[in-house]
Amino acid sequence: MRPLWELLRTQLAARGLPLPVLTPVAVALTLGGCGLGAGRTSGSAQLLVTRDFGAVVVRQLDRPAAKGEETVMSLLIRNDPSVTTRFGGGFVQSIDGISGGQQAGQPVDWFYYVNGIQATKGAASTKVHAGDRIWWDHHDWSQTEQIPAVVGSYPEPFLHGTEGKRLPVRVECAEAGAGACRTVAERLGSLGVPAGISGLGTSGEPGALHVLVGRWSGIRRQQGARLIDEGTRAGGVYARFSPDGSRLTLLDARGRPGRELAGGAGLIAATRHGEDAPVWVVTGTDAGGVELAARALEGSVLHNRFAIVLVQGGVLPVPVGGG
Repeated sequence: MRPLWELLRTQLAARGLPLPVLTPVAVALTLGGCGLGAGRTSGSAQLLVTRDFGAVVVRQLDRPAAKGEETVMSLLIRNDPSVTTRFGGGFVQSIDGISGGQQAGQPVDWFYYVNGIQATKGAASTKVHAGDRIWWDHHDWSQTEQIPAVVGSYPEPFLHGTEGKRLPVRVECAEAGAGACRTVAERLGSLGVPAGISGLGTSGEPGALHVLVGRWSGIRRQQGARLIDEGTRAGGVYARFSPDGSRLTLLDARGRPGRELAGGAGLIAATRHGEDAPVWVVTGTDAGGVELAARALEGSVLHNRFAIVLVQGGVLPVPVGGG
């Protein structure tokens, strides 16, 4: 079990609270206002506010008002007068009247993502860079306080990376010559993102953003994929494969199993270990499912979704009922 102080730090950071040394005195000293800084502008940043894992859009601004050097918190407050805060402006209490707390007996709160990556520090401490996609979502966190990466900000983080730095991209394929592998590389190439193709586990470039492509049975032991296999609390993905990878079960926000899929089911999801770059998985129960997932790697399909499952003729958001 993780120490209570570590869980609290994670939860506070994801909700926009600066990470203090967790003593009463330190908390009191560090929970200052978010402030609006002077300096360069935030350029073409985008701001999205949703609830229920992206299912309902509360506010979407492709070109939010920005002045000087913005933080994630200051950008939100500048563009949404409904925002209320706690602890001296460091913690989002509500947006558009939607508050953290309890909903149907489950804990709910606001979490934020920059280019599809969950916060590792408070929103008042996170600078906004040109091209960033800022996403606030209000959701049930009864199953996990961490959803370290999501796919709904695509083509981020492939275009602008993290903290203003573009990341090298590596596509690692269980079968390098497979059509799905080429499709993923082509999709990224169409964005102007050069992506080297290699076999699983052969790309050792530090700091690279990895995309694992192949049947789940072939990629599940790779770093990143292993987190998904360990469950929602580890990987933040509300779907699970059977031990042999031939079946895929969708989970709801409370971790309850829903629809179970066999042949031809695909999955696109992302996760992250610690401070490493995210790992995306384009996978499936079989070759047909992997192909479906590879062809779905585009913004119109992934938009506002935490992860998606693909079946013939349809896209299923996960968790069930979200996105």
